Amino acid sequence: MKILITGGAGFIGGNFAHMMVNRYPEDQIVVLDLLTYAGNLETLDPVMGKENFSFVKGDICDREFIEDLFAKEQFDIVVNFAAESHVDRSIEDPGIFLRTNIMGVQVLMDACRKYGVKRFHQVSTDEVYGDLPLDRPDLLFHEDTPIHTSSPYSASKAAADLLVLAYHRTYGLGVTISRCSNNYGPYHFPEKLIPLVISRALADESIPVYGEGANVRDWLYVTDHCSAIDLIIRNGRDGEVYNIGGHNEKSNLDVVKTILKALGKSEDLITFVKDRPGHDLRYAMDPEKIENELGWVPEYRFEEGIQKTIRWYLDNRDWWTHIVNGEYRNYYERMYADR
Repeated sequence: MKILITGGAGFIGGNFAHMMVNRYPEDQIVVLDLLTYAGNLETLDPVMGKENFSFVKGDICDREFIEDLFAKEQFDIVVNFAAESHVDRSIEDPGIFLRTNIMGVQVLMDACRKYGVKRFHQVSTDEVYGDLPLDRPDLLFHEDTPIHTSSPYSASKAAADLLVLAYHRTYGLGVTISRCSNNYGPYHFPEKLIPLVISRALADESIPVYGEGANVRDWLYVTDHCSAIDLIIRNGRDGEVYNIGGHNEKSNLDVVKTILKALGKSEDLITFVKDRPGHDLRYAMDPEKIENELGWVPEYRFEEGIQKTIRWYLDNRDWWTHIVNGEYRNYYERMYADR
């Protein structure tokens, strides 16, 4: 098969590209990424030389470019990771989130319809469900939980999900949607909580924690997420939504303290800051559907996955220091200037 991975130079998309290139050498894997601030071509270094891999720079909102690409490549499956994804940035500038996360999805699905793509998979988020109370650990998000968004980011993702399901019903496009809990692992952009804590702790810099750090997230190691998506695109039922969660609920403060302890750093680095507007209290996913239908179960508990993650950041300082220093933005030009 020929598989297009959009947003494949980002955190989850990059890990998915690594897995697919190595797991399926008979498939052709094409990564498309605009290389905006969170897209880093260095993330794809491990697969750049593989015969079954290629990279294309481009914008999913550029209809002419997308249609030309689809006409040329004749993809069998499209997996859409491309999205603006940082809640704080969506509060500051909602417009770019609406453009990429909604209009970009429409452009991709129109191309899928026109060029006979068999399956369009939309990578969504648990944030479309809103949040759960901290004092009700029995409550979980299910696939039929009503959408109740809290930020421009989550609203844009929810709108895209509804559009994907509408294209399935109206046009018969083969689609699936996955909604995942918070991912962590290698190649995570340093503005996100876990890599931010690691990088700042190593520099003995203060670590900002919103409010009292009581907000709870269900943490999912990124390769577990990637394996789930692989199962869905191959064996999932058309028109279905699948929740992917790790049963690893941790408060933000507990996550920060775990990392500081592993690095031998003092909790005095923690600085509590004013909470952001509309900050969701708790996310918790019920992955029973994907477990029962497709046999997926996560491999990593948080206690193991966080140690692997910390070790990766210690062993790959060049990758994240290039981002912190802004050098990664020049990588594409160094790679492709003469090609």
